[in-house]
Amino acid sequence: MAKKSLIAIVDDDESIRVSTANLIRAFGFAARGFASAEEFLQSPELGETSCVISDVQMPGIDGLELQSRLASTHRRTPVIFITAFPDLRIQERAIAGGAICFLKKPFDGKTLIQCVDRALNRSNS
Repeated sequence: MAKKSLIAIVDDDESIRVSTANLIRAFGFAARGFASAEEFLQSPELGETSCVISDVQMPGIDGLELQSRLASTHRRTPVIFITAFPDLRIQERAIAGGAICFLKKPFDGKTLIQCVDRALNRSNS
């Protein structure tokens, strides 16, 4: 049996982490929530993660810094951003840094899953 792709959800809002993880699991992926970028970067799942769904604004390391740190690794894990505070300049930086999608909270579940599919297809090519 093929191993499920692990999707990491990095958001300081617990309700977002739980609901997003439940949505991801409902579509057959493995999901793990992290309350901060620091927690994710120090986790054993870091090397196994196929895609990251991250909030933009978080205490400590924010989403853009997380994206930058992931981009500096050899794995180049795809990132999808979710935010309650969309800002065009931040969106442009995220996309320029290789973000797959930049979604405003509350986001449509179907759209998020399409972004995950795009991220996984890109990382497998």
